[in-house]
Amino acid sequence: MQEASAAITAERKHSHVDICLNREVCFDLQNTGLGAWRFQHNAIPEIDASAINLSTEFLGKKIGLPLMISSMTGGYGDALALNRTLAEAAERFGIPLGVGSMRQALEGSSHRESFSVVRKSAPTAPIYANIGAPEVAAGLSRDQLSTLIDLIEADALIVHLNPAQELFQPEGDTNFSGFLDKLSDITATIGVPVIAKEVGCGISPSAARKLADAGVRAIDVAGAGGISWQKVEEHRYIERFSNEERFSPSALDELLNWGIPTSECLTGIAALKQQNPEYGALSVISSGGIGNGLDVAKSIALGANIAASARRMLIALHAGTLDETIRAWANDLKAAMFLTGSASIEELKQAPINHKP
Repeated sequence: MQEASAAITAERKHSHVDICLNREVCFDLQNTGLGAWRFQHNAIPEIDASAINLSTEFLGKKIGLPLMISSMTGGYGDALALNRTLAEAAERFGIPLGVGSMRQALEGSSHRESFSVVRKSAPTAPIYANIGAPEVAAGLSRDQLSTLIDLIEADALIVHLNPAQELFQPEGDTNFSGFLDKLSDITATIGVPVIAKEVGCGISPSAARKLADAGVRAIDVAGAGGISWQKVEEHRYIERFSNEERFSPSALDELLNWGIPTSECLTGIAALKQQNPEYGALSVISSGGIGNGLDVAKSIALGANIAASARRMLIALHAGTLDETIRAWANDLKAAMFLTGSASIEELKQAPINHKP
């Protein structure tokens, strides 16, 4: 029974990657909101551009630049090669990598190597395991948690929050009851930091507060503006049940574009941290439509510690330009730092940035 369930999960994961690469699945009624922000130009930067330091620290580990290759895939045959290539890039640039949901690894052993390959290919880069909120709410045993961490020698565990995706997914699990209590149990016992991550609808300040109170060390806002996983799952639903309508046509567009823009998540959580010193140590990852290094720079100035991207990295991987893309983003980031007079990531956090009128 478990192996059959694992096979179904594997098929779904393969379908997700194919749809993200080949269908129109991004938000179209709103964007990240980052384009509405503008750095204040510094005509006298008083720094040497060649001496700008892009390295920073995240969850206790030094990384080469404030960029993460966000959670994508694993758990099916072709994912092994994808994750190997992503991990090799993470190792070269010294940046974190999150694997896709590891639910399949708990259901069966057939594709566990598609996850374990990341640590073999990235022996020193920060690697993050990943499991969904419905699995947490249902209860995970100590052995299951150990499998998630040990399989990839993970430096942290991502718990992804995806109520909208589960709602639209043909076989979705919408039982999130008791999630926060179970999450608190995990953060108290697991032994590695826990990152709470949305998958494209954003995290509000009130949700961030509850997650921090449950012991989460970092929030990945994954705001609206990138992939709409509602759209991904709607494609899968239509393929299976083309003649069935679940929602009113007049409501469907809004539901498919449901979410909080990335910049709004960042400013809201930054205000929460400023107004409540007890949350000051909470780390923040900006994701959800991050499209270049300037978006990374703006994210940091708006309160993020690092930024993350999945779809742009996946597209670059398939085009054979992954390294070139990461280097270009690093150059974008360095340009923003030079033009704001920021010699380090810590100084960039203080760079003046204004909302465009």
